[in-house]
Amino acid sequence: MQTASGGGPLAALVTASAAELLAKVARASRDAWPEAAGVAAQAESLRDRAVPLAELAARAYEEALNAVGGDYEVGRKYAEAAEPPLRIAAAAADVAALAAFVAQQCDPALRPDAVVAGLLAAGSARAAAELVAVNLTTATDDERVRRADRLAEEAARTAEEARAARE
Repeated sequence: MQTASGGGPLAALVTASAAELLAKVARASRDAWPEAAGVAAQAESLRDRAVPLAELAARAYEEALNAVGGDYEVGRKYAEAAEPPLRIAAAAADVAALAAFVAQQCDPALRPDAVVAGLLAAGSARAAAELVAVNLTTATDDERVRRADRLAEEAARTAEEARAARE
């Protein structure tokens, strides 16, 4: 995995790492969990979805920072820079949801790792939602801000479901 520069790329890579951790938990639970291989593949797919978002987020933000021209052009670049964090929030919410499922099904000895994956994904979703809001600061009524917040709230809720599975 590559290194991240900036909050968006880091949120994407944390999301990818959380998905990878879920894949490892699922694979290690396969003796007692018939669906573990399929769940591991799903986690790997989520990881593969998140990794390229790091570069996309970095590039979009760099373009926004370097935008020249009038307010319209600069505003358009910042609006475009909100798209990768929105996609990161969506991927992170999916990872958190998968973490709740894995925590309920996996080998109990590995459950803490599933919980940690969910919490990491929830943190990434919240961070990405914040970046969406910052990039769309002049458009407070933008649906993307509300959607990112909903995704972050959903990720937090499902991460708590993962935590509840350990009790």
